[in-house]
Amino acid sequence: MSAGAQPHQPLAERLRPRSLGEVIGQQHLIGEGLALRLAFESGQPHSCILWGPPGVGKTTIARLMADAFDAQFISISAVLGGVKDIRDAVEKAQAALEALQAKRTIVFVDEVHRFNKSQQDAFLPHVESGLFTFIGATTENPSFEVNSALLSRAAVYVLQALGEEDLKKIVLRARHIGAIAPLEAEAEQRLIAYADGDARRLLNTLETLAVAAQREKLESISDEWLLKVLGERMRRYDKGGEQFYDTISALHKSVRGSDPDAALYWFTRMLDGGADPRYMARRLIRMAAEDIGLADPRALRLALDASEVYERLGSPEGELALAECVIYLAVAAKSNAVYKAFNEAKAWVKKDGTRPVPLHLRNAPTQLMKNLDYGKGYRYAHDESDAFAAGENYLPEGMPAPGFYRPVSRGLELKISEKMASLREMNQAKSSKN
Repeated sequence: MSAGAQPHQPLAERLRPRSLGEVIGQQHLIGEGLALRLAFESGQPHSCILWGPPGVGKTTIARLMADAFDAQFISISAVLGGVKDIRDAVEKAQAALEALQAKRTIVFVDEVHRFNKSQQDAFLPHVESGLFTFIGATTENPSFEVNSALLSRAAVYVLQALGEEDLKKIVLRARHIGAIAPLEAEAEQRLIAYADGDARRLLNTLETLAVAAQREKLESISDEWLLKVLGERMRRYDKGGEQFYDTISALHKSVRGSDPDAALYWFTRMLDGGADPRYMARRLIRMAAEDIGLADPRALRLALDASEVYERLGSPEGELALAECVIYLAVAAKSNAVYKAFNEAKAWVKKDGTRPVPLHLRNAPTQLMKNLDYGKGYRYAHDESDAFAAGENYLPEGMPAPGFYRPVSRGLELKISEKMASLREMNQAKSSKN
Protein backbone atom coordinates (compact mmCIF):
# COMPACT_ATOMS: atom_id res chain seq x y z
CA MET A 1 0.00 0.00 0.00
CA SER A 2 1.40 3.38 -0.98
CA ALA A 3 1.99 6.11 1.60
CA GLY A 4 -1.24 7.89 2.45
CA ALA A 5 -3.43 5.24 0.79
CA GLN A 6 -6.56 4.41 2.73
CA PRO A 7 -7.29 0.76 3.51
CA HIS A 8 -10.42 -0.66 1.94
CA GLN A 9 -13.46 -0.27 4.19
CA PRO A 10 -16.13 -2.97 4.04
CA LEU A 11 -19.49 -1.78 2.75
CA ALA A 12 -21.07 -2.46 6.15
CA GLU A 13 -18.65 0.00 7.74
CA ARG A 14 -19.11 2.63 5.02
CA LEU A 15 -22.88 2.53 5.52
CA ARG A 16 -22.81 2.30 9.31
CA PRO A 17 -25.15 5.00 10.72
CA ARG A 18 -23.40 7.97 12.32
CA SER A 19 -26.49 9.16 14.19
CA LEU A 20 -29.70 7.69 15.58
CA GLY A 21 -31.65 9.30 12.76
CA GLU A 22 -29.70 7.26 10.20
CA VAL A 23 -30.58 3.91 11.79
CA ILE A 24 -32.81 1.79 9.58
CA GLY A 25 -35.43 -0.30 11.39
CA GLN A 26 -36.14 -0.64 15.14
CA GLN A 27 -38.59 2.25 15.05
CA HIS A 28 -40.54 0.54 17.84
CA LEU A 29 -37.56 1.45 20.06
CA ILE A 30 -35.95 4.54 18.55
CA GLY A 31 -38.99 6.40 17.24
CA GLU A 32 -39.94 9.72 18.81
CA GLY A 33 -40.91 9.32 22.45
CA LEU A 34 -40.02 5.63 22.56
CA ALA A 35 -37.78 3.71 24.96
CA LEU A 36 -34.33 3.79 23.37
CA ARG A 37 -34.66 7.31 21.98
CA LEU A 38 -35.63 8.57 25.43
CA ALA A 39 -32.56 6.81 26.83
CA PHE A 40 -30.37 8.63 24.29
CA GLU A 41 -32.02 11.97 25.01
CA SER A 42 -31.82 11.61 28.79
CA GLY A 43 -28.07 12.29 28.91
CA GLN A 44 -27.71 9.45 31.39
CA PRO A 45 -26.52 6.10 29.98
CA HIS A 46 -27.89 2.95 31.59
CA SER A 47 -26.93 -0.69 31.36
CA CYS A 48 -28.99 -2.71 28.93
CA ILE A 49 -29.29 -5.94 26.95
CA LEU A 50 -29.96 -5.70 23.20
CA TRP A 51 -31.71 -8.92 22.18
CA GLY A 52 -32.43 -9.73 18.56
CA PRO A 53 -31.46 -11.79 15.51
CA PRO A 54 -28.16 -11.24 13.66
CA GLY A 55 -27.66 -8.13 11.55
CA VAL A 56 -30.34 -5.88 13.05
CA GLY A 57 -28.12 -3.13 14.48
CA LYS A 58 -27.19 -4.18 18.01
CA THR A 59 -23.52 -3.14 17.68
CA THR A 60 -24.46 0.04 15.82
CA ILE A 61 -26.87 1.15 18.54
CA ALA A 62 -24.26 0.47 21.23
CA ARG A 63 -21.67 2.56 19.36
CA LEU A 64 -24.15 5.38 18.84
CA MET A 65 -24.95 5.33 22.54
CA ALA A 66 -21.25 5.82 23.32
CA ASP A 67 -21.11 8.72 20.85
CA ALA A 68 -24.26 10.29 22.30
CA PHE A 69 -22.78 10.29 25.81
CA ASP A 70 -19.24 11.15 24.69
CA ALA A 71 -18.13 7.91 26.34
CA GLN A 72 -15.12 5.67 25.79
CA PHE A 73 -16.34 2.59 23.87
CA ILE A 74 -14.78 -0.78 24.75
CA SER A 75 -15.94 -3.80 22.75
CA ILE A 76 -15.50 -7.38 23.94
CA SER A 77 -16.42 -10.48 21.96
CA ALA A 78 -17.69 -13.19 24.29
CA VAL A 79 -16.81 -15.72 21.59
CA LEU A 80 -13.11 -14.79 21.58
CA GLY A 81 -12.65 -12.95 24.89
CA GLY A 82 -12.37 -13.95 28.53
CA VAL A 83 -11.61 -12.71 32.03
CA LYS A 84 -8.42 -10.94 30.83
CA ASP A 85 -10.49 -8.78 28.48
CA ILE A 86 -12.83 -7.91 31.33
CA ARG A 87 -9.88 -6.90 33.54
CA ASP A 88 -8.46 -4.78 30.72
CA ALA A 89 -11.84 -3.06 30.30
CA VAL A 90 -11.98 -2.30 34.04
CA GLU A 91 -8.49 -0.77 33.94
CA LYS A 92 -9.32 1.38 30.91
CA ALA A 93 -12.57 2.53 32.54
CA GLN A 94 -10.73 3.49 35.73
CA ALA A 95 -8.09 5.37 33.75
CA ALA A 96 -10.77 7.27 31.80
CA LEU A 97 -12.61 8.14 35.01
CA GLU A 98 -9.42 9.40 36.67
CA ALA A 99 -8.40 11.47 33.66
CA LEU A 100 -8.67 15.24 33.70
CA GLN A 101 -12.10 15.29 32.04
CA ALA A 102 -13.42 12.15 33.82
CA LYS A 103 -14.70 10.41 30.67
CA ARG A 104 -17.47 7.83 30.94
CA THR A 105 -17.02 4.29 29.61
CA ILE A 106 -19.42 1.95 27.87
CA VAL A 107 -18.40 -1.72 27.80
CA PHE A 108 -20.11 -3.56 24.97
CA VAL A 109 -20.13 -7.38 25.10
CA ASP A 110 -21.14 -9.04 21.84
CA GLU A 111 -22.78 -12.47 22.12
CA VAL A 112 -22.86 -12.04 25.91
CA HIS A 113 -24.68 -15.38 26.28
CA ARG A 114 -21.39 -17.09 25.38
CA PHE A 115 -19.84 -15.91 28.67
CA ASN A 116 -20.28 -18.36 31.55
CA LYS A 117 -21.76 -17.42 34.93
CA SER A 118 -18.46 -16.43 36.56
CA GLN A 119 -17.50 -14.28 33.57
CA GLN A 120 -20.88 -12.52 33.63
CA ASP A 121 -20.61 -12.09 37.41
CA ALA A 122 -17.30 -10.28 36.94
CA PHE A 123 -19.20 -7.27 35.55
CA LEU A 124 -21.57 -6.90 38.50
CA PRO A 125 -19.46 -4.90 41.01
CA HIS A 126 -18.37 -2.44 38.33
CA VAL A 127 -21.91 -1.96 37.01
CA GLU A 128 -23.14 -1.38 40.58
CA SER A 129 -20.34 1.06 41.37
CA GLY A 130 -21.01 3.02 38.19
CA LEU A 131 -17.47 2.51 36.88
CA PHE A 132 -18.90 1.75 33.46
CA THR A 133 -22.19 1.21 31.67
CA PHE A 134 -22.69 -2.36 30.49
CA ILE A 135 -24.35 -3.15 27.15
CA GLY A 136 -24.75 -6.78 26.15
CA ALA A 137 -25.84 -8.03 22.74
CA THR A 138 -27.37 -11.47 22.33
CA THR A 139 -29.27 -13.52 19.79
CA GLU A 140 -30.53 -15.82 22.57
CA ASN A 141 -33.30 -15.26 25.08
CA PRO A 142 -31.62 -13.36 27.94
CA SER A 143 -34.07 -14.88 30.42
CA PHE A 144 -32.25 -18.18 29.95
CA GLU A 145 -28.75 -17.11 28.91
CA VAL A 146 -27.95 -14.06 31.08
CA ASN A 147 -27.42 -14.34 34.84
CA SER A 148 -30.43 -13.09 36.78
CA ALA A 149 -28.22 -10.77 38.86
CA LEU A 150 -26.86 -9.06 35.74
CA LEU A 151 -30.25 -9.12 34.03
CA SER A 152 -31.89 -7.37 37.00
CA ARG A 153 -29.46 -4.46 36.58
CA ALA A 154 -30.06 -3.98 32.86
CA ALA A 155 -33.02 -2.94 30.73
CA VAL A 156 -33.85 -5.42 27.97
CA TYR A 157 -34.57 -4.03 24.50
CA VAL A 158 -35.94 -6.47 21.91
CA LEU A 159 -34.74 -5.73 18.37
CA GLN A 160 -36.60 -7.09 15.37
CA ALA A 161 -35.50 -8.48 12.02
CA LEU A 162 -35.52 -5.78 9.33
CA GLY A 163 -38.53 -5.66 7.08
CA GLU A 164 -38.55 -5.61 3.30
CA GLU A 165 -38.81 -1.82 3.12
CA ASP A 166 -35.91 -1.43 5.56
CA LEU A 167 -33.71 -3.68 3.44
CA LYS A 168 -34.67 -1.75 0.29
CA LYS A 169 -33.46 1.43 1.99
CA ILE A 170 -30.08 -0.21 2.60
CA VAL A 171 -29.81 -1.19 -1.08
CA LEU A 172 -30.71 2.39 -2.01
CA ARG A 173 -27.98 3.80 0.27
CA ALA A 174 -25.45 1.46 -1.31
CA ARG A 175 -26.54 2.75 -4.72
CA HIS A 176 -26.20 6.39 -3.60
CA ILE A 177 -22.55 5.95 -2.67
CA GLY A 178 -21.84 4.08 -5.92
CA ALA A 179 -21.09 0.80 -4.15
CA ILE A 180 -23.28 -1.34 -6.41
CA ALA A 181 -24.66 -1.24 -9.95
CA PRO A 182 -28.44 -0.85 -10.32
CA LEU A 183 -30.40 -4.04 -9.64
CA GLU A 184 -33.34 -5.12 -11.76
CA ALA A 185 -36.55 -5.48 -9.76
CA GLU A 186 -36.53 -9.30 -9.69
CA ALA A 187 -32.88 -9.40 -8.62
CA GLU A 188 -33.48 -6.90 -5.83
CA GLN A 189 -36.51 -8.82 -4.59
CA ARG A 190 -34.59 -12.09 -4.53
CA LEU A 191 -31.68 -10.47 -2.73
CA ILE A 192 -33.94 -8.98 -0.06
CA ALA A 193 -35.72 -12.29 0.47
CA TYR A 194 -32.36 -14.03 0.83
CA ALA A 195 -31.20 -11.48 3.42
CA ASP A 196 -34.05 -12.66 5.67
CA GLY A 197 -34.12 -9.50 7.76
CA ASP A 198 -30.33 -9.50 8.28
CA ALA A 199 -28.67 -6.24 7.18
CA ARG A 200 -25.18 -7.72 7.56
CA ARG A 201 -26.00 -10.60 5.22
CA LEU A 202 -27.47 -8.14 2.71
CA LEU A 203 -24.42 -5.85 2.79
CA ASN A 204 -21.94 -8.73 2.50
CA THR A 205 -23.86 -10.10 -0.47
CA LEU A 206 -24.02 -6.66 -2.10
CA GLU A 207 -20.27 -6.36 -1.71
CA THR A 208 -19.72 -9.74 -3.38
CA LEU A 209 -21.98 -8.70 -6.26
CA ALA A 210 -20.25 -5.32 -6.63
CA VAL A 211 -16.83 -6.93 -7.08
CA ALA A 212 -18.13 -9.41 -9.65
CA ALA A 213 -20.15 -6.79 -11.53
CA GLN A 214 -17.17 -4.42 -11.69
CA ARG A 215 -14.97 -7.19 -13.02
CA GLU A 216 -17.46 -7.91 -15.80
CA LYS A 217 -18.19 -4.19 -16.37
CA LEU A 218 -21.95 -4.64 -15.93
CA GLU A 219 -24.21 -1.61 -16.01
CA SER A 220 -27.02 -3.41 -14.14
CA ILE A 221 -27.55 -6.66 -12.28
CA SER A 222 -30.18 -9.07 -13.56
CA ASP A 223 -31.84 -11.91 -11.68
CA GLU A 224 -30.27 -14.44 -14.03
CA TRP A 225 -26.75 -13.05 -13.49
CA LEU A 226 -27.30 -12.85 -9.72
CA LEU A 227 -28.18 -16.55 -9.63
CA LYS A 228 -25.13 -17.39 -11.75
CA VAL A 229 -22.77 -15.50 -9.44
CA LEU A 230 -24.21 -16.51 -6.08
CA GLY A 231 -25.23 -20.01 -6.99
CA GLU A 232 -27.99 -22.28 -5.78
CA ARG A 233 -28.28 -20.60 -2.39
CA MET A 234 -30.18 -17.70 -3.98
CA ARG A 235 -32.86 -19.65 -5.83
CA ARG A 236 -36.62 -19.53 -5.59
CA TYR A 237 -37.26 -17.44 -2.51
CA ASP A 238 -39.40 -14.98 -4.42
CA LYS A 239 -40.75 -17.27 -7.13
CA GLY A 240 -44.48 -16.73 -7.31
CA GLY A 241 -44.19 -13.78 -4.91
CA GLU A 242 -43.68 -15.80 -1.71
CA GLN A 243 -41.41 -14.21 0.87
CA PHE A 244 -39.41 -15.96 3.50
CA TYR A 245 -41.91 -15.65 6.32
CA ASP A 246 -44.80 -16.59 4.05
CA THR A 247 -42.99 -19.83 3.24
CA ILE A 248 -42.21 -20.75 6.83
CA SER A 249 -45.85 -19.95 7.64
CA ALA A 250 -46.97 -22.33 4.90
CA LEU A 251 -44.73 -25.06 6.32
CA HIS A 252 -46.03 -24.53 9.86
CA LYS A 253 -49.67 -24.55 8.75
CA SER A 254 -49.15 -27.66 6.62
CA VAL A 255 -47.71 -29.49 9.63
CA ARG A 256 -50.57 -28.24 11.82
CA GLY A 257 -53.03 -29.33 9.12
CA SER A 258 -51.56 -32.88 9.06
CA ASP A 259 -50.57 -32.78 5.38
CA PRO A 260 -47.15 -34.51 5.09
CA ASP A 261 -46.79 -33.89 1.35
CA ALA A 262 -47.44 -30.16 1.63
CA ALA A 263 -45.18 -29.91 4.68
CA LEU A 264 -42.35 -31.70 2.88
CA TYR A 265 -42.85 -29.50 -0.19
CA TRP A 266 -42.54 -26.23 1.77
CA PHE A 267 -39.63 -27.60 3.78
CA THR A 268 -37.78 -28.50 0.56
CA ARG A 269 -38.64 -25.13 -0.98
CA MET A 270 -36.98 -23.37 1.96
CA LEU A 271 -33.84 -25.49 1.78
CA ASP A 272 -33.70 -24.97 -1.97
CA GLY A 273 -34.01 -21.22 -1.41
CA GLY A 274 -31.02 -21.15 0.93
CA ALA A 275 -32.68 -21.26 4.37
CA ASP A 276 -30.34 -22.22 7.19
CA PRO A 277 -31.21 -25.81 8.19
CA ARG A 278 -30.45 -24.89 11.81
CA TYR A 279 -33.19 -22.27 11.64
CA MET A 280 -35.52 -24.90 10.17
CA ALA A 281 -34.64 -27.28 13.02
CA ARG A 282 -35.53 -24.61 15.60
CA ARG A 283 -38.90 -24.02 13.96
CA LEU A 284 -39.65 -27.76 13.92
CA ILE A 285 -38.93 -27.92 17.66
CA ARG A 286 -41.38 -25.06 18.15
CA MET A 287 -44.05 -26.84 16.07
CA ALA A 288 -43.66 -30.01 18.15
CA ALA A 289 -44.22 -28.06 21.36
CA GLU A 290 -46.97 -25.75 20.10
CA ASP A 291 -49.13 -27.92 17.84
CA ILE A 292 -48.54 -31.49 19.01
CA GLY A 293 -47.65 -31.17 22.66
CA LEU A 294 -48.76 -34.02 24.90
CA ALA A 295 -50.92 -35.60 22.22
CA ASP A 296 -47.62 -37.19 21.16
CA PRO A 297 -44.69 -36.27 23.44
CA ARG A 298 -42.36 -38.27 21.19
CA ALA A 299 -42.63 -35.49 18.60
CA LEU A 300 -40.61 -33.03 20.68
CA ARG A 301 -37.92 -35.60 21.37
CA LEU A 302 -37.74 -36.53 17.68
CA ALA A 303 -37.42 -32.84 16.72
CA LEU A 304 -34.54 -32.42 19.17
CA ASP A 305 -32.90 -35.59 17.87
CA ALA A 306 -33.24 -34.40 14.27
CA SER A 307 -31.59 -31.11 15.21
CA GLU A 308 -28.71 -32.96 16.86
CA VAL A 309 -28.30 -35.27 13.86
CA TYR A 310 -28.03 -32.25 11.59
CA GLU A 311 -25.37 -30.72 13.86
CA ARG A 312 -23.36 -33.93 13.60
CA LEU A 313 -23.73 -34.57 9.87
CA GLY A 314 -24.29 -31.12 8.37
CA SER A 315 -25.64 -30.67 4.83
CA PRO A 316 -26.81 -32.45 2.82
CA GLU A 317 -26.81 -35.69 4.87
CA GLY A 318 -28.32 -34.16 8.00
CA GLU A 319 -31.22 -32.67 6.07
CA LEU A 320 -32.76 -36.15 5.75
CA ALA A 321 -33.26 -36.30 9.53
CA LEU A 322 -35.05 -32.93 9.39
CA ALA A 323 -37.26 -34.20 6.54
CA GLU A 324 -38.11 -37.27 8.63
CA CYS A 325 -39.09 -34.97 11.47
CA VAL A 326 -41.29 -32.84 9.17
CA ILE A 327 -43.28 -35.89 8.08
CA TYR A 328 -43.60 -37.24 11.62
CA LEU A 329 -44.87 -33.91 12.92
CA ALA A 330 -47.38 -33.70 10.09
CA VAL A 331 -48.91 -37.14 10.76
CA ALA A 332 -48.75 -36.95 14.58
CA ALA A 333 -51.87 -36.37 16.69
CA LYS A 334 -52.34 -32.65 17.29
CA SER A 335 -52.99 -30.68 20.45
CA ASN A 336 -52.37 -27.08 21.42
CA ALA A 337 -53.72 -27.66 24.94
CA VAL A 338 -50.31 -27.09 26.58
CA TYR A 339 -49.71 -23.98 24.46
CA LYS A 340 -53.09 -22.53 25.46
CA ALA A 341 -52.69 -23.52 29.11
CA PHE A 342 -49.28 -21.86 29.32
CA ASN A 343 -50.56 -18.62 27.77
CA GLU A 344 -53.57 -18.58 30.10
CA ALA A 345 -51.34 -19.18 33.12
CA LYS A 346 -49.02 -16.32 32.07
CA ALA A 347 -51.98 -13.97 31.64
CA TRP A 348 -53.40 -15.00 35.04
CA VAL A 349 -50.10 -14.47 36.88
CA LYS A 350 -49.55 -11.12 35.18
CA LYS A 351 -52.89 -9.69 36.33
CA ASP A 352 -53.13 -11.51 39.69
CA GLY A 353 -51.50 -10.47 42.94
CA THR A 354 -48.61 -12.37 44.55
CA ARG A 355 -50.34 -15.09 46.54
CA PRO A 356 -48.38 -16.66 49.41
CA VAL A 357 -47.40 -20.31 49.25
CA PRO A 358 -49.66 -22.32 51.62
CA LEU A 359 -47.86 -23.43 54.79
CA HIS A 360 -48.26 -27.16 54.09
CA LEU A 361 -46.47 -26.73 50.71
CA ARG A 362 -43.53 -24.72 52.03
CA ASN A 363 -40.03 -26.12 52.35
CA ALA A 364 -38.87 -26.62 55.94
CA PRO A 365 -35.10 -27.29 56.00
CA THR A 366 -34.56 -25.73 59.47
CA GLN A 367 -36.11 -26.26 62.90
CA LEU A 368 -37.25 -22.64 62.98
CA MET A 369 -39.26 -23.18 59.83
CA LYS A 370 -40.79 -26.34 61.26
CA ASN A 371 -41.72 -24.42 64.42
CA LEU A 372 -43.48 -21.92 62.15
CA ASP A 373 -45.52 -24.82 60.69
CA TYR A 374 -43.75 -24.82 57.34
CA GLY A 375 -44.65 -28.11 55.69
CA LYS A 376 -47.10 -29.07 58.46
CA GLY A 377 -49.92 -31.30 57.28
CA TYR A 378 -48.36 -32.04 53.92
CA ARG A 379 -49.41 -35.45 52.62
CA TYR A 380 -46.66 -37.34 50.79
CA ALA A 381 -48.40 -38.63 47.67
CA HIS A 382 -46.32 -41.81 47.44
CA ASP A 383 -47.63 -42.91 50.84
CA GLU A 384 -51.24 -42.60 49.69
CA SER A 385 -53.41 -45.06 47.79
CA ASP A 386 -52.56 -45.02 44.06
CA ALA A 387 -49.85 -42.45 44.93
CA PHE A 388 -52.52 -39.75 44.97
CA ALA A 389 -53.43 -37.60 47.99
CA ALA A 390 -57.12 -37.25 47.24
CA GLY A 391 -58.62 -33.96 48.38
CA GLU A 392 -55.27 -32.22 48.81
CA ASN A 393 -55.05 -28.61 47.55
CA TYR A 394 -51.89 -27.36 45.83
CA LEU A 395 -53.08 -23.89 44.84
CA PRO A 396 -52.74 -20.74 46.98
CA GLU A 397 -55.50 -20.35 49.55
CA GLY A 398 -58.58 -18.71 48.13
CA MET A 399 -57.56 -19.20 44.50
CA PRO A 400 -60.24 -20.97 42.46
CA ALA A 401 -59.22 -23.90 40.28
CA PRO A 402 -58.29 -22.10 37.03
CA GLY A 403 -58.56 -25.08 34.67
CA PHE A 404 -55.69 -23.92 32.48
CA TYR A 405 -54.94 -27.35 31.01
CA ARG A 406 -57.75 -28.92 29.01
CA PRO A 407 -56.44 -31.99 27.16
CA VAL A 408 -57.96 -32.82 23.79
CA SER A 409 -59.49 -36.16 22.92
CA ARG A 410 -56.67 -37.19 20.58
CA GLY A 411 -53.48 -39.20 20.94
CA LEU A 412 -51.98 -39.58 24.40
CA GLU A 413 -54.03 -36.63 25.66
CA LEU A 414 -57.13 -38.81 25.39
CA LYS A 415 -55.66 -41.02 28.13
CA ILE A 416 -54.47 -37.97 30.06
CA SER A 417 -58.02 -36.61 29.97
CA GLU A 418 -59.38 -39.90 31.31
CA LYS A 419 -56.75 -39.90 34.10
CA MET A 420 -57.61 -36.31 35.10
CA ALA A 421 -61.33 -37.17 35.21
CA SER A 422 -60.58 -40.13 37.48
CA LEU A 423 -58.50 -37.94 39.82
CA ARG A 424 -61.27 -35.35 39.97
CA GLU A 425 -63.74 -38.06 41.01
CA MET A 426 -61.38 -39.15 43.79
CA ASN A 427 -61.06 -35.54 44.98
CA GLN A 428 -64.83 -35.09 44.98
CA ALA A 429 -65.34 -38.35 46.89
CA LYS A 430 -62.83 -37.23 49.52
CA SER A 431 -64.49 -33.82 49.81
CA SER A 432 -67.96 -35.35 50.26
CA LYS A 433 -66.70 -37.51 53.13
CA ASN A 434 -65.27 -34.45 54.84
